[in-house]
Amino acid sequence: MTNVILCGGNGTRLWPLSRTLMPKQFIKIIDDLSLFQETVLRNNKLTNKFLIVCNEAHYFIALDQIEDIKKQLNKDCDFKFILESQRKDTGAAIVLATLAVKSDEILFVTPSDHLIKDEKKYLNCINKSIKNVKKGFLNLFGIQATSPETAYGYIKANKKNVEKFCEKPDLEQAKEYIKSKNYFWNSGMFCFKASILLAEVKKYYKDLFELTSKAYTHSVHENPLRIPVKYMQNIPSISIDYAVMEHSKRLKLIKANFIWSDLGSFDSISEHILQEDGNGSIYAEEKPLLVNSKNNLVISKSKKISLLDVDDLIVVDTADALLITKKGKSQNVKELVEKLKVKNSTLVDINPLVHRPWGTYNLLDENSSYKFKTITVKPGKRLSLQKHFHRNEHWVVVSGTATVTIGEIEKLVRTNESVYIPMGEKHRLSNEGKINLTIVEVQVGQYLQEDDIVRFEDDFKR
Repeated sequence: MTNVILCGGNGTRLWPLSRTLMPKQFIKIIDDLSLFQETVLRNNKLTNKFLIVCNEAHYFIALDQIEDIKKQLNKDCDFKFILESQRKDTGAAIVLATLAVKSDEILFVTPSDHLIKDEKKYLNCINKSIKNVKKGFLNLFGIQATSPETAYGYIKANKKNVEKFCEKPDLEQAKEYIKSKNYFWNSGMFCFKASILLAEVKKYYKDLFELTSKAYTHSVHENPLRIPVKYMQNIPSISIDYAVMEHSKRLKLIKANFIWSDLGSFDSISEHILQEDGNGSIYAEEKPLLVNSKNNLVISKSKKISLLDVDDLIVVDTADALLITKKGKSQNVKELVEKLKVKNSTLVDINPLVHRPWGTYNLLDENSSYKFKTITVKPGKRLSLQKHFHRNEHWVVVSGTATVTIGEIEKLVRTNESVYIPMGEKHRLSNEGKINLTIVEVQVGQYLQEDDIVRFEDDFKR
């Protein structure tokens, strides 16, 4: 069995924690592991084979996070990647994954950004579904609806037989679903044999099958498998539910009895977060100062947050943005994100801490003529050989030893030493040591955006 992990979501309702280039599945929201890492570790108890479908921009983040948990994995895990050049919903992602395996392979498809507890019950449900798979069924996993949630899709079922799929309802309709007891939250998890799924796609949505097959055929079949934009852009953007599941006569519902949440809003996070103090205020990392305040969710990485005479608030503080809203209203954060998009704000896409295949950089301060960063390069890694047309750079080593190339000269720069890179000069930063290299970079110039880079050599084929 292969676990297909879908990593295409952006998690806009969790802004400002979640950004386009660092979405919620890779953020450590609840504890020391990201939701993506939790997904890998949980499903590693079922299989050693993983096929991860994600955006090209997230590939190296996923690699880094897998590396961080390798000691907790079974030794012989096989990780393969399919990198989408454009986001096309779950239809394309699942069909691409199915094309990439043998026809008799069992695929267990899971989102990468859901919280699941009661692991023993979870594993039992998956093992139960495999019996149905061997009989030629497509398995859906439904969570018994216990509250009138308007953010979830629903499945109506009679015992194991799926009767219909229901869109995200309004509140009154959701209340009717709860009374019925025949409605289940759609978890977005599936289990099926590859050949059966492809036959159903071909039967019910031939365009999706043919255009996705064409894109897969014209990709270079290596790991990672990259889908060219030329072919990806022609694939319909549609969910696997709409494309296949709503029409198929091969469906079976597995009633899931484990604790599940898609953590799609700060309200849902407040229900599951681990730390809680005597006032009922819930917080993460930095404990807030509370005076006559209760039932507040406070998330802050560094600042000391103080609340005075307020109840039922959500306060989310990051290095470059602050969100304050009422509990029960956090689903509307998506509207804020849309307004930021209209203004072309980089706050939607970029977090001050940016991951790169060689390490990370953290933006400290900037204006129109200068920018301050810290750059951390992992042992054995190096940046591309590059130059800039519009800026000069100053590097100060604060930890480790840097190997610096400037023009034809290569030299070692040690802790508390610095170098200057003139505008237009070829240069490279490398870490040949055994520990992380950290530098402070000061950029000075009239144009300081990330696209002012001309690469001559790059270990990561960018």
